[in-house]
Amino acid sequence: MKMKAFLVEEWMNAHEMNATINMAETCVDSLTLKELITIDGTNPDEFFRSLYPLKLTYGHIEGSPEFRQLVANLYETIEPHQVLVMNGASGANFLVYYSLIEPGDHVIAVHPTYQQLYEVPRSFGATVDLLELRPEHHFLPDLDELKSLIRPNTKMICINNPNNPTGALMERDILEQIVEIARSCGAYVLCDEVYQDLLQDAEADVPSIADLYEKGISTSSVSKVLSLAGLRFGWIAAPQDVIAECMKHRDYTTISCGMLDDVLAVHALKNYDKIVSRSRKILRDNLALLDEWVKHEQSFSYVKPRAGTTAMLKYDFPVPSVTFCTDLLAHTGAFLTPGACFDMEGHVRIGYACSTDVLQTGLEQVSQYVRKMKLYR
Repeated sequence: MKMKAFLVEEWMNAHEMNATINMAETCVDSLTLKELITIDGTNPDEFFRSLYPLKLTYGHIEGSPEFRQLVANLYETIEPHQVLVMNGASGANFLVYYSLIEPGDHVIAVHPTYQQLYEVPRSFGATVDLLELRPEHHFLPDLDELKSLIRPNTKMICINNPNNPTGALMERDILEQIVEIARSCGAYVLCDEVYQDLLQDAEADVPSIADLYEKGISTSSVSKVLSLAGLRFGWIAAPQDVIAECMKHRDYTTISCGMLDDVLAVHALKNYDKIVSRSRKILRDNLALLDEWVKHEQSFSYVKPRAGTTAMLKYDFPVPSVTFCTDLLAHTGAFLTPGACFDMEGHVRIGYACSTDVLQTGLEQVSQYVRKMKLYR
């Protein structure tokens, strides 16, 4: 099985630990263990003391009943038996493809997006067409173009909503049209919803694909919205036949996820509204700061994100994005992701959901570096 290098992950692996001002991270500013446990007033000593009798077995293979119920509560139509725990959303996405995609199948995936979502089905022998998300359309899909890509053997349409890296948001009307296109050929729709509920506009109508379509598959995790990437805990929410097929393939790869991770994920999900409220405040405060910076920084422009934790900043100086980001890191400690990781040269991805102090310091360092190196117009 041939697989292309996962560019954004290689970039993060190579440089993240050397960064002092990390604006490449895509999670909302991570919670400490103490912050998580005490968010509802729980006494941490009592919480951990209650775990002492816990025998560290494999635990519930599909995820604890409490975890599956709490995840099901995030959806309108999903029942606990339609939820399957996985090692993060990346593990969930991989398992869906591993379980459903065969050589000769046709897959359509939006682009740019997380590279896994189009490279993995290619590695399994599928033909993959990319549905380009263009800045002139606010990085939203052209549905006529999507229709033109449909084939008799189209097995799956893969979307990412809210979108990483652009921060674009597909609301109900677009999602319903995608469902109708998928239904016309019997294709699944896989939606990576790891940034679900990280909205700038609280009134936005953004249902899960699993609630809209009988062949809709939602993947998500506690990493982004709940600021707990270190747990490596995610899930698939899908029709029962999909869950059954995923379980059959999962037995060869995963067995179970960690019992202690399950306990902490349950605690987070019980306090979902509190953590989401924290996350949204960070995002809205920080986007206001980023937006003001873009307005005054003559070398940069962007399509303002509507959701999620990332944005693509377009710059107007003739320097490759990898060179710019590498030199910026070396001179300032400020860390961004090159647009080349998303086939978007002339851009950098910024993760603006870090702490506000980090973002403000980082943006100041970018401005100073651009002026020092005389890269501005």
